Amino acid sequence: MKLCILDTDHISLILRGNLPVIDRLETLDPSEWAITIISVQEIFNGWIVRLNDPRNHQREVELYTFLWESSHFFKQAQILNFDASAQAQYDRLRQGSSILNKRRLEKDLKIASIALVNQATIITRNQRDFQLVPNLDLENWMPT
Repeated sequence: MKLCILDTDHISLILRGNLPVIDRLETLDPSEWAITIISVQEIFNGWIVRLNDPRNHQREVELYTFLWESSHFFKQAQILNFDASAQAQYDRLRQGSSILNKRRLEKDLKIASIALVNQATIITRNQRDFQLVPNLDLENWMPT
């Protein structure tokens, strides 16, 4: 079976307790799925912004608990790095297409580069942006 890389949106669904996505993940062996360091950054950035917002002072216990649960999930996951091979793939994609050379696509393109280097499928609802990347396999585990 081809390695499945969960995009940040599917990780968020899992962390929020989305049963269809969790059930699908549980059908896989741990060696058959992974996340990327880019998604780890995106998830942590989201929690840090919320925790640093003084308007959320009354919600600190809840927010720290969500951050703690996220870190627990990451401990269970195989985390793929943005290494030199992924960087080279990223640079080729950006140089080969003006469409992909946009700031808003930067993190998605890094995730796509990691997937291409690892010959993996990205699990995401963000078909619109990821389908711009040539030869990238995509799946969406959310029921339609």
